[in-house]
Amino acid sequence: MFSKILIANRGEIACRVIKTARRLGIKTVAVYSDADRNARHVAMADEAVHIGPSPARESYLLADKIIAAARHTGAQAIHPGYGFLSENAGFAEACAKAGIVFIGPPPPAIHAMGSKSEAKKIMEKAKVPLVPGYHGDDQSPDLLAKEAGRIGFPVLIKASAGGGGKGMRVVEEAAKFADALAGAKREAKASFADDHVLVEKYLTRPRHIEIQVFADSHGNCLYLFERDCSIQRRHQKVIEEAPAPNMDPARRKAMGEAAVAAAKAIGYQGAGTVEFIANQDGTFYFMEMNTRLQVEHPVTEMITGQDLVEWQLVVAAGGHLPLTQDQLRIDGHAVEVRLYAEDPNRNFLPSTGTLVHLRLPAETLNVRVDTGVRQGDTVTPFYDPMIAKVIVHDRDRTSAMRRMAALMGETEVVGVTTNAALLKALCSHPAFVGGEVDTGFIERHHDTLFAKPAPANDRMLAAATLARLLEFEPAAQSNDPWDLKNGFRLLEAGHDEVRWKDSEREVAVIARRRRDGSFGLELPGGPRDARVERRTDGRLVIRLDGDTFATTVARRPTADGVDYAVFADGTSRTLRLVDPLDVTQYEAVASGEGAVRAPLPGKIIDLRVKAGDKVSKGQPLLVLEAMKMEHTLAAPADGTVKTVRYAVGEQVAEGAELVEFEDG
Repeated sequence: MFSKILIANRGEIACRVIKTARRLGIKTVAVYSDADRNARHVAMADEAVHIGPSPARESYLLADKIIAAARHTGAQAIHPGYGFLSENAGFAEACAKAGIVFIGPPPPAIHAMGSKSEAKKIMEKAKVPLVPGYHGDDQSPDLLAKEAGRIGFPVLIKASAGGGGKGMRVVEEAAKFADALAGAKREAKASFADDHVLVEKYLTRPRHIEIQVFADSHGNCLYLFERDCSIQRRHQKVIEEAPAPNMDPARRKAMGEAAVAAAKAIGYQGAGTVEFIANQDGTFYFMEMNTRLQVEHPVTEMITGQDLVEWQLVVAAGGHLPLTQDQLRIDGHAVEVRLYAEDPNRNFLPSTGTLVHLRLPAETLNVRVDTGVRQGDTVTPFYDPMIAKVIVHDRDRTSAMRRMAALMGETEVVGVTTNAALLKALCSHPAFVGGEVDTGFIERHHDTLFAKPAPANDRMLAAATLARLLEFEPAAQSNDPWDLKNGFRLLEAGHDEVRWKDSEREVAVIARRRRDGSFGLELPGGPRDARVERRTDGRLVIRLDGDTFATTVARRPTADGVDYAVFADGTSRTLRLVDPLDVTQYEAVASGEGAVRAPLPGKIIDLRVKAGDKVSKGQPLLVLEAMKMEHTLAAPADGTVKTVRYAVGEQVAEGAELVEFEDG
């Protein structure tokens, strides 16, 4: 076994690998960019080496710097995690040339599966079922359009060298094929330096089921059952679970054996995932093979009781697989959710900012949290916006979903927008819990999953108000009357008036302090007696009349004012403190501007308009590439373009004015 390994990755996967290595007595070396200088994975590792500026192409994607770091620190092997260089055959070859073990499959296996088109040919020879499609080398738009017509719409355009939803487009009709093809090729070129695509039949209500395979250098190969990853947004996974719901033993065996056949066909070694697209009737087709450990591997670990990173280390060191196929068993059900810094209500637009407040679920025997961030860290535009993976294990699927829904209601994040409310809605949705699973679930149930949140109730308003009043309590006992901030009024009983902006409404709460330390609150629902106590963990325990509850209130100054995020009753609400003397708060609401601004930092990769063009509402103006995704910005109304302020290839800051219109 190795005595020291280097982890050529960042974030939660680097932290996860470090945990296993530490348990096995293996020293670890982290690498980091400028943006990650104070990151959690750097703090956890035994050593850390700086490898470059914040952009991944100038740091985490530089194979020579990573290999140099391994040599300098005496690391015997490199674990690539996932993403970045994990499926780069050239990197694996460079490791071997440098005398460093690559903890992953041999380069020929990576080459074989690196091209989706070539992979399909190999799988066809291995008699693994394939989706009807075109996987040829001729990439002329006319031929691809002709093949799409032969296959029959809807079709799916996929980047041959890609993954993670990059370079992927669903096309419903022939008239939209050319634009979709151009977009897919452009995104594929930017993400993988290869614009080769394939075209396949798009199944209308498919399931995404993948099989975890493992092979060693002694000819042993097995599967550790399946994972269902059908709940997706923008072709990227949101929820993963194991085992797959409604999976009968015969189908599990057939898919597992097909996956093993796929792995053996390319001489595979190490951890890999064979992904299938499956119909509701049980038929399944090979989609691709990821030659690395997957983001969702924890659910497999939870139901099998195995540590897959430990298996990787054993196999990479030349050992045998720890178990045989017959020794593997499924225990209960596991669910994983990906907690992202993104806004589901804005088409899952990534969110950047400082994690002013962060409280993730506590880990137990049934709950696991894989994260690479801590409170005070910043979610930057340079990398994937994942905050954490939360994984639960329970005796059955219904229990696991119920537990996960409760945990998402208790998750507290302030500083960025997250998808926690959507995750809770998904895990408690009757149809999903009842077994309705396919890749179109989120779109089909959009109205219920994205229901407009209810206005802040009296409990939330009381919590925010009491938290605000506690800020005026003196730090130490004082006899100076000028230290008292108790709402003193001349000739009348003292009181405080705290005003809140709750979405579109403004609410005033009157608070009267009493000699015994309690408050009288005038809330929208009527007068209430209140007491508040701050616990050592920072949470507030509030009693409204006879109703006692615990809550967290996090204060966050912003450029526009001060927000108070209230977490209570399994939900959250952000209230803006209204300062009656600050007229800019009202001017900001009333003023409009005739421009489209960048919703987050990124690079302009396509311009669709120029000065003088007349545009209609909803018409695409430009494409912004940010946080590994393309974002098309559209005209907010009919108008005429006055100025386009940036050119293709230019970087823009969040809030930058991109396109200005005449007459607002």
